[in-house]
Amino acid sequence: MGFVRRQAITAALTANAIRPLPGFRAGIPAFFAGWLTGELAPHVLGLTAADAAAHLRASRRDWRGLALAGASAAGLAYLVKQSREAVRDAEDALVEGLGVDYVEQLDAKPTPADLATPWRSIANPFAFGRAARRAGVEVHRNIRFAPHGRRGLLDVYTSEVTPGSGAPVLLQVHGGGWTIGNKDQQGLPLMQHMAAKGWVCVAINYRLAPRDPWPAQIIDVKAAIAWIRENIADYGGDPSYIAITGGSAGGHLTALAAVTPNAPEFQPGFEDADTAVQAAVPYYGVYDWAGATGLRSAELMRDKFLAPRIAKRRFADDPELFEAASPLLRVTPDDPDFFVVHGSRDTLVDPGQARAFAQALRATSKRTVVYAELPGAQHAFDVFPSIRSQHLVRATDRFLTWHWLRHRAERVSGTGGGSKLPESASRRAAGQP
Repeated sequence: MGFVRRQAITAALTANAIRPLPGFRAGIPAFFAGWLTGELAPHVLGLTAADAAAHLRASRRDWRGLALAGASAAGLAYLVKQSREAVRDAEDALVEGLGVDYVEQLDAKPTPADLATPWRSIANPFAFGRAARRAGVEVHRNIRFAPHGRRGLLDVYTSEVTPGSGAPVLLQVHGGGWTIGNKDQQGLPLMQHMAAKGWVCVAINYRLAPRDPWPAQIIDVKAAIAWIRENIADYGGDPSYIAITGGSAGGHLTALAAVTPNAPEFQPGFEDADTAVQAAVPYYGVYDWAGATGLRSAELMRDKFLAPRIAKRRFADDPELFEAASPLLRVTPDDPDFFVVHGSRDTLVDPGQARAFAQALRATSKRTVVYAELPGAQHAFDVFPSIRSQHLVRATDRFLTWHWLRHRAERVSGTGGGSKLPESASRRAAGQP
């Protein structure tokens, strides 16, 4: 491929990462083109600079290609800058949702290294498994929690510093449009980070559509929570404290599990099991199966994908099924604490869904609600270590650590009831300045 063509492709990819192609049909190709370019912007920038430098040494120079390379370099530098600002975006969201003094409640304040750009960890973004092994993380693989073959298996992550008992538990639910995905493919940077700090992390499989239509997926998530309650003490975990996280379809399942504790319709055969969770961190989730937001993108997702592929029923024939599957419509005052994360440039799931869900939580829930909308972030930005994803791993760590410490303190004092909104957030939820 010639120099000009390479630079033209790079320029097009960069432009799409900065401003993705709009529209329901363009969303999928725009995602694949923009996701890797945006999260690997430092690497693409280095390759672009090296290619341009090599071309400058050639006997015949094509200034069209060099102009394209310059434009790409400027765009990629902008993407790098935008990714580096995720630390501020996430921290601002935590301060807004938890209060300006939340860091005073942590066992250790974030150091400059915690807030710095993690250049070393992103140099080879696909080798993060080696870093986890160096941190002493151990994975107990393929433990059965449900009778569904390999779809009923889970992995448990512990480390050298996991206590013998009483460790907080984090449940990871993979994404993949409810139709694909596996427990060892997503959420790894976060799980490895938290396990290395002493948390017990659990990653699950669940049955996939269309072979197993909805609600098989949420039933399996509930079954996994019930399994954790019964068995996680064997791995050092505290069965009374479960936080849940996941991205995309996993974000939907995370949010829905959090707002439907002990819902009998999602617990056939184990209705008496306690499936409540104490905190939820959904990343770029789907919150509106029913199209209640009025977003055209949500209606198209419902009618073109969710109905024929996942639910195997038309919305017009069974609207209650879609409404029951919408976290947005299941919000109650007793929902657990939430940290909702979404990208402003997500072309697969409209960020308007996340905004509506966070707004509903803030208007109704008695507990804390943190909402971080990351400028420039695409869908699935956290699959591998990048500047942005590493900043969000650390921000999620701060949220979960803050929440765990408050939960433990409330349990000791006997107050219980979860974390109340700080005064400023309470005023916002009530519509006051």
